[in-house]
Amino acid sequence: MAFVPTPVCASLTSRFYGVALTTTRPGTYSAPPAPRGHPAPTAALDPDNTPPKYRGPRSTPLLDSVPFPEDLKRLSFPDLKKLAYELRWETLRAVSATGGHLGASLGVIELTVALHYVFNTPHDRLIWDVSHQAYPHKILTGRRHKMSTLRKSGGLSGFTKRTESPYDPFGAGHSSTSISAGLGMQVARDMAGIPGISVAVIGDGAITGGQAYEALNNAGYLKNRMIVILNDNDQVSLPTGTKTVAGVRPSGALSDYTSRLMSSRPFQDMRGMAKSFSKLFPEEIQDVAAQVDEYTRGIMAQGGTLFEELGFYYVGPIDGHKLDTLVPVLENVRDMPGNKPVLIHVKTEKGKGYPPAEGSLDKYHGVARFDVGTGKQHKSVSQTPSYTSVFAKALIAAAEHDRKVVAITAAMPGGTGLNIFGERFPKRCHDVGIAEQHAVTMAGGMACEGYKPFCCIYSTFLQRGYDQLIHDVSIQKLPVRFILDRAGLVGNDGPTHHGSFDLAYIGCIPNMIIMAPSDECELQNMVATSLAINDSPSVVRYPRGVGVGLDVINQKLGGKYDVMPERGHTLAIGKGRIIRKKAPSPKEGSVAILSLGTRLLESVKAAEALEASAIPVTVADARFMKPLDRNLIRKLANDHEIIITVEEGSIGGFGDHVLHFAVLEGMLDDGKVKFRPMVLPDRYIDHGSQGEQYEEAGLSASHIEATAMRLVGRSTTVLTSERALDLNQMQK
Repeated sequence: MAFVPTPVCASLTSRFYGVALTTTRPGTYSAPPAPRGHPAPTAALDPDNTPPKYRGPRSTPLLDSVPFPEDLKRLSFPDLKKLAYELRWETLRAVSATGGHLGASLGVIELTVALHYVFNTPHDRLIWDVSHQAYPHKILTGRRHKMSTLRKSGGLSGFTKRTESPYDPFGAGHSSTSISAGLGMQVARDMAGIPGISVAVIGDGAITGGQAYEALNNAGYLKNRMIVILNDNDQVSLPTGTKTVAGVRPSGALSDYTSRLMSSRPFQDMRGMAKSFSKLFPEEIQDVAAQVDEYTRGIMAQGGTLFEELGFYYVGPIDGHKLDTLVPVLENVRDMPGNKPVLIHVKTEKGKGYPPAEGSLDKYHGVARFDVGTGKQHKSVSQTPSYTSVFAKALIAAAEHDRKVVAITAAMPGGTGLNIFGERFPKRCHDVGIAEQHAVTMAGGMACEGYKPFCCIYSTFLQRGYDQLIHDVSIQKLPVRFILDRAGLVGNDGPTHHGSFDLAYIGCIPNMIIMAPSDECELQNMVATSLAINDSPSVVRYPRGVGVGLDVINQKLGGKYDVMPERGHTLAIGKGRIIRKKAPSPKEGSVAILSLGTRLLESVKAAEALEASAIPVTVADARFMKPLDRNLIRKLANDHEIIITVEEGSIGGFGDHVLHFAVLEGMLDDGKVKFRPMVLPDRYIDHGSQGEQYEEAGLSASHIEATAMRLVGRSTTVLTSERALDLNQMQK
């Protein structure tokens, strides 16, 4: 028989648990009405049948009154709900003007308000995993007035950043790091005797990463008091709903596990929370609490969750959009005695409160600028396809002709084009969750059995599978085809997402074949080439963005296409090509530009400018970094006084491989050949547009021209920015 608390029992329970009992029925949730004085979002058709219009509050008086988290403390509880309402629409308006990661931020509005209300940030450390969801946090921590600069050059980062605010105790951009960082902070502070608590907010996607399990295991063993908040929003991969071997469910057994928890343990109200909190108290208090409510014994006798087996106290699941539950739960966990770590399972909805996001497959995870009233995004329309879509088309074409072609990605099917591949071949598409190490070794295992795996991972994310790349693939010469999207500079996501280092960190590994296309047709050819390589691993790396178009390919990049080909053709391994050849002339004063990747067009533009100044120029497309086209390099050195290499990568990459070969061959011994590598500068380049970033990096046509002009002894006034001048000085 269900226990009904008497006033005395209710008083005792409140005393021991620090909460007020409510009559809310577990498992039910209804959204609160729009706060008084604030117009509710509306949806109405205009006379001309335009899409529904959405609008929020006309003013934000509460948000205006809380520039910093300490200002939250004086608000009444009803005011917190009004503040959350204003904050949601402030976030919408800010991101609509700049673009960015919207859906995750909308899903944690109430959670953000509750965390800053309950905890003493920044003294208490609040760590956001990945920090896609940190925009409301930025608004509440003194950066509201800068939101118009979000992800722009010189403006706010799209992620948390230690140098940006004391409220960002740990920078993020890659996932699964928050628990490790929070534990490290808590252990250090406990050792130093500094009071305070670390709170790590990690999503159901990020917790699929192996590092998160390692941290959970260690935290349970160390028994340092920290709080982990599992933000469960059913969005493990992007976009959720991609057709794969597992169907359209979010990838990973953990997602299934939390779903089962949700079904077996409905949303807990404060009465249920009071009972479960007994496990956080010393045993003598637990005994008294059990006498207060006999049902407590049932709760304590139930089998533990996975998290409890790892040494955490599990609390939840609770509704992450219900401040009435969030705030008391956080307050109780904050104030509990003991040193056991606690995991609070919070259920949220990505894109919450904005119908266009709620109805979208990716929940508006990442958006361009958009109209708040309609949700329509202002995406630029290009006449040329993106490199990602070109790759997807090429992979589909390969799979149509070879049944052993399979594709693997780590929670980024949309970003790598495998959502397109999955539509055509769902049974050959594998999304393993945020688990790059596993993805690489799984691909190696499939290669052992005669299949032809394409392991499709962002350049920056493959760094997380480096050991597996060497030990599980390269040493065994397994023919895994690595497809590295987002190579080079990526734009608004900034340094955490730049693909700056892959040429350097893969180029030093034996047995690797490394290719970089100069345009979309070359990308098709390299996909076909990698498919034909069956005795070693291979890499194709290409940038974010759209191709150059067939006209440009034909007019400037040596193409001879009437239409975009349906399939690529195989290339001779390790062979480059001459794109633009200088007229017969003396070697003295002549320039050879050897490009790897999509800086080829900028190299051609630089050559055109140099030729206008009567400087003879040859432009070559290396195509391959490993193996190098040694004959091509010898010819360029024999016929030209100056060799300039250009690449979208850091020091230690293509240019260094060319230089190493030239030195060993003695090409530079007589001083008759001048060599200059043009690479990304030895520093991190902040967020901004890709064009701004390549200008800052000194890899645009004007910088290539200026480098050549200096080497032939001509003055130039092309470079005007202080950063560019500094870079040129470094290259001398």
